[in-house]
Amino acid sequence: MSPLRVIFSIISSIAGFYITLTNLKSAGNLILPYSVGIGLFCGLITFFFVYYSEKLFNDLSAKALVGATIGTGASLLFFLTFAYFSEIIGLSIKYPPYTYPIVFLSVLCLGIAVGLKKGSNPDAKNNSDDEFFLAKILDTSAIIDGRISDVSEVGFLEGTIILPQFVIRELQFIADSNDNLKKVRGRRGMETLKKMQDQKNLKVKIVDRDFTNIKEVDLKLVRLAKELNGQLVTNDFNLTKVANLQGIKVLNVNQLANSLRPVILPGEHMNIKVIKEGKDEDQGVGYLDDGTMVVIDNGKKHINKVVNLIITSVIQTPTGRMIFSKVADLRDQDNSITGVK
Repeated sequence: MSPLRVIFSIISSIAGFYITLTNLKSAGNLILPYSVGIGLFCGLITFFFVYYSEKLFNDLSAKALVGATIGTGASLLFFLTFAYFSEIIGLSIKYPPYTYPIVFLSVLCLGIAVGLKKGSNPDAKNNSDDEFFLAKILDTSAIIDGRISDVSEVGFLEGTIILPQFVIRELQFIADSNDNLKKVRGRRGMETLKKMQDQKNLKVKIVDRDFTNIKEVDLKLVRLAKELNGQLVTNDFNLTKVANLQGIKVLNVNQLANSLRPVILPGEHMNIKVIKEGKDEDQGVGYLDDGTMVVIDNGKKHINKVVNLIITSVIQTPTGRMIFSKVADLRDQDNSITGVK
């Protein structure tokens, strides 16, 4: 059981007992039982209220918590003012016995609700020039990939780059892994972050916002993007799909790279080095400078050689392109050189 729940319940019970005892004049000999009953009622209500509030507050930002605190203080001040003036002008003796607890709980809930609303939704003036303007929220995959640093360095990213603490923790976990490959990837991600922080034309902000009731980092990123009205920067295909389904704009690094690749059409010639054999018989495999795989029919016998190819087809997949080709015969090679078609 949370100590916070117990403390608030005891305080509420004492407050309910004292307020009822000092203001309930019409109860006569029943004033003490009424006061005890009202005190226990207030304590019980507060216990369950705090219980559900703890779950709610786990998902609240610092501004929302400050707003709730101010709302609570304002509601208590209003109630004490109400009780004081009711006593002065003599209305308290005309109230039913349950008036004060109802007013107290109603005003308290209203104050907290208004405080949360104001804290969770800063006014338009603050939104227009605060640190989250045009927020770009970095995903772990985009950081490890490293290309986002080059994109930002040449000025293709505007607004504030948001780096959540839970993403940094995931990156540190990868960097501390016993797997050498993961360790290298994690350290490269750390170097990418340092490089981006050193860029003078880029504003990088680390935020502590977390969602303890959500375990998956991808879902936390989606939730944060919704709160900040920001955009996700990633190269994770699944995260892109999930975010798009929830109406969040995604800047996918892989999609950006694919859109910048030169257009290659069937029938074109190119020279490429055959790196290894393919899956099918007599196939070879080579790669373009941007990493695009080129599958070469009858290319197995040309491994480690640069050959002239004819593009037969280009297939676009969600993760990139695949190019299929064949080794040009002597006549095709002569035509490619002389320009004869």
